[in-house]
Amino acid sequence: MTTGPRGGTPRDPGPAGPGPADPVPAAPRPAAPGPDAAGPPDGGEPAADDVARQLAGTVRRLQHAAERMRAEEGTRALVDLATGMLAERLAVPPVEAAARLAHLAGEAGVPVVTLAADVVGRSVEPAGRAPAGPPAAAPGASDASAAPGPSGPSGAPAPPSAPAAPVRALAAASDLAGAVEAVLRQGAAPLGAHAVLVWQQLPAGALALAAQAGLPADEAEAWSRVPPGVPSPARRAVDTGEEHWPGDPAAPGPRVGGPDTPRAVLPLLDDGRRLGALEVLWPGPAPALGPPQHRQFRALADLCATVLGHPEPAVPPDRQADLLDGLLTPALLLAPVLRDGRPVDFTILRTNRAFLDPLGRPRSGLDGTSLLEAYPVACATGLLAPLLRAHETGETRTDDRLHLVFQGGGIVQPTTLRIAVAPLDGRLLLTWQRDDDPSGESDQTVLLRQAQRLARVAGFEEQPGTGRILWNAGLSELFGLPPDAPAVPLAHLGRYVHPDDLPAVRRLLDTVQHRLRTASAVFRLVRPDGTQRYTRVVAEPVLDADGALSAVRGAYHDVSAQHWTEVALGATRERLADSEQESAEREQLALRLQQAILPAAPPPLGATGLRAAVRYRPAAKRERVGGDWYDVLVLPDRQVLLAVGDVAGHGVGAATGMVALRHALRGLAVTGAGPGRLLEWANTVALREPGQLTATAVCALLGPDDGTLRWARAGHLPPIRLTPDGAEVLPLPHGVLLGAMPDAAYEEHSARLEPGDVLLLYTDGLVERRDCPVEESVDHLIRAAGRPGSDLERYLDLLLELSPADTDDDTCLVAVRVEPEGPAGR
Repeated sequence: MTTGPRGGTPRDPGPAGPGPADPVPAAPRPAAPGPDAAGPPDGGEPAADDVARQLAGTVRRLQHAAERMRAEEGTRALVDLATGMLAERLAVPPVEAAARLAHLAGEAGVPVVTLAADVVGRSVEPAGRAPAGPPAAAPGASDASAAPGPSGPSGAPAPPSAPAAPVRALAAASDLAGAVEAVLRQGAAPLGAHAVLVWQQLPAGALALAAQAGLPADEAEAWSRVPPGVPSPARRAVDTGEEHWPGDPAAPGPRVGGPDTPRAVLPLLDDGRRLGALEVLWPGPAPALGPPQHRQFRALADLCATVLGHPEPAVPPDRQADLLDGLLTPALLLAPVLRDGRPVDFTILRTNRAFLDPLGRPRSGLDGTSLLEAYPVACATGLLAPLLRAHETGETRTDDRLHLVFQGGGIVQPTTLRIAVAPLDGRLLLTWQRDDDPSGESDQTVLLRQAQRLARVAGFEEQPGTGRILWNAGLSELFGLPPDAPAVPLAHLGRYVHPDDLPAVRRLLDTVQHRLRTASAVFRLVRPDGTQRYTRVVAEPVLDADGALSAVRGAYHDVSAQHWTEVALGATRERLADSEQESAEREQLALRLQQAILPAAPPPLGATGLRAAVRYRPAAKRERVGGDWYDVLVLPDRQVLLAVGDVAGHGVGAATGMVALRHALRGLAVTGAGPGRLLEWANTVALREPGQLTATAVCALLGPDDGTLRWARAGHLPPIRLTPDGAEVLPLPHGVLLGAMPDAAYEEHSARLEPGDVLLLYTDGLVERRDCPVEESVDHLIRAAGRPGSDLERYLDLLLELSPADTDDDTCLVAVRVEPEGPAGR
């Protein structure tokens, strides 16, 4: 957490400007120091007499604060009386009347007590001299409203339960620090609280401790600024607008005073805007606060928001903006960032139209940023010191000549600036102009410099006869050298080049210096920190009138990003080519494996009185070769095994899974087990296959003697029986996917095929569509194909031709007919 002052001034003003004014009258400015009393040269640390002046100023401010507190003792009753009169005339509660009085005083630009005197019709005692006694009460006013304030050298403490006293005291305080002191003294301390904090929300999302009373100095210093994202109680109040009272559940996060300190936290609202939060701390157990105390603290929060949200600058911000834009030279408006009452940095509030960032950034990107963050090297080389002295002394500085270095974004810009600094209502107006071009750079020059920065190009010129070398900004950063390091001559270039690239540098120098021809080379610059930059150098000879070499000029181009992009692109291309080749080989292997396993024609079934036809259609895209399979096998007991299946996935993995399941069913079928038992064994095989194999399948046993059909399914589409009277989708026995779960059971169903009936088994590649259910696709296809007729081969080709599928999946078809003259017909 960054630190800032304790009191009423925010530590990080941001673009909205600094916080409320100093709670005490400004101390008289010290006399302008003479030449001997000036600060150290080149922006060094202030001298010892500067520190003494700071201490004297602190003493004077404390004296003024004490005088002001004594003066307020005599004016509080006047403010109380005016508040009561406003409450009666406007028919509003005293709290709102006090707020309106403070707001009207702010708009009029006068102290609250002056406006109160106008309302009451009485004169005000001069500041610094307490009145002899309290003013007389107005007719009809109560004694309490006419009594002096509850604190001071002679005032008796007010009852803790009376909320009017802190409200009146706060209304009389025209600054935030005084308001916070009044909140603690008159409102919070009587209820046992020991500290009051007012947090101000900054534009960047941070919270600044705008004012506090009761905290130790070191703790206030540590909590002077809370960065964005830190879940403190004040941050939650600002974000959510919710109140937190002692005894409420505490959310995790850092807290002022520690996690066990009871606290009340209220958002500060002004015209719907969340300006910050009011936080009140208690030293012991959580107090019991009732509705009256809640109302009292809400009123105090409203008045703190009024003071926080309505500062009284001597020069309105709009006038400052007009003044800034009216300047013809580049200018910045700066607000101090304070620590221990002294500036340590500045926030850039605004730049004018003539301002051009030395590093090429847009003006809008600088508004609200820290000067140290925007120009760290320039501040380190002398920019910050004169600004600090100008703010501390209040003197206008003109025509300071500074040798600065601006560095950032890959560019190093040494330059000499003439600056002028003028205090402006607690802020600083900074103007600067390049000393080497009093008239300012032309638009073309600025455009050229920004183009060089974006392209990471920097030029040079070397005169061999005189040894004079000119370097563009950016070459020091490219070589990894300090900004003030001497330029590297071409003769010493090899010292900064990778040993493997020295021949390229020698050829470049020989071509330019001896053959007097333009040349270029790409090599690796090795920087002092060991990193390397790929650099392209283009150089040309400059000849005199006699044709002799007078100079060598050229440019360095940092091509590291381009080089590494090309390297990554080349590696990606190689990996892509290898991947494509590997994928093609795998898919070709899968296709060949599938074609080798699945026969083009079924075995002859004439002896059984059955006729079969099969078809396999690969996927339209070769890379989608899948795991669809079929089998037709005559078993030893003359039953015929019919099976189709679909292994999940594509490629070699699906093809090998298909081989495992097909061969497992073939081998197990000779045991004489039924279709359900065969699928249970196939499920066990799938579970033990590597790669989490899953598949759908339908398994059927057809008895040729009597046409008995028994079948079971594992998540597959049901068989279709085609008769002379039409098509029938057979019932769906219960059965889950193969490989989905262990110990799965598969239900069997049975039916009878009459002579002339056709049994059709198929995979989803025949009928699956993305826009309609499978059942609709099956019904549409069977209706479109009509009856099978006598030629099963032609019928299967017709089904493939009329297939409505749009998934580009592979497809298997098996059709078996019971011949009329076969045993089943006898």
